[in-house]
Amino acid sequence: MSQSPRGERFFGLFLSVAGSLGLIASLALAIEKIEALINPAEALSCDISVLVQCSANLESAQGAVLGFPNPFLGLAGFSLVLCVGVSVWAVPRFARWFWILFNLGVGAAFVLVVWLIHQSIYALGTLCPWCLVVWVTTIPLFLFVTGRNARAGVFGPVAARIGAAVWPWLTLATVCAYVAVAVLAQLRLNVLATIV
Repeated sequence: MSQSPRGERFFGLFLSVAGSLGLIASLALAIEKIEALINPAEALSCDISVLVQCSANLESAQGAVLGFPNPFLGLAGFSLVLCVGVSVWAVPRFARWFWILFNLGVGAAFVLVVWLIHQSIYALGTLCPWCLVVWVTTIPLFLFVTGRNARAGVFGPVAARIGAAVWPWLTLATVCAYVAVAVLAQLRLNVLATIV
């Protein structure tokens, strides 16, 4: 099942917006990390409270999974998402292998984000504001890229039928994922008690 040109344009817009949001958050985190290296004694601008802060996340081992700060992964990854989003407007038909590789990249980002959510809530006990933007962006990015590719037949005819069936439910799935993260954070960190 091929995507309609109008549907692909909306999908390109979605990718462009998601890529831009993730890029902004990654850039802000990268700047905060550089500031922390230059002025280690100074509090970061995103350190709002003991619970809501960037410092604990950026200074932890989890903040540099591949040996360098995670925000630099975000700068590269979200730049690619933005580039693909803009490209969909100019070249609406990409090869099947392109979409598979793109989906694998977005899937890897999703797995990393799920792990970072777990680490942030259960190991570090903090919620990083800019990290939250990355989470909020990556979750629907993975769901909608996978749903689009399944519906478009990238993964075969059986997946195309499944993709067509689940496509209308992806927004609800995204909201449910957000609620699940919020409930986990509340149960573990008692976020509401610190706000009230």
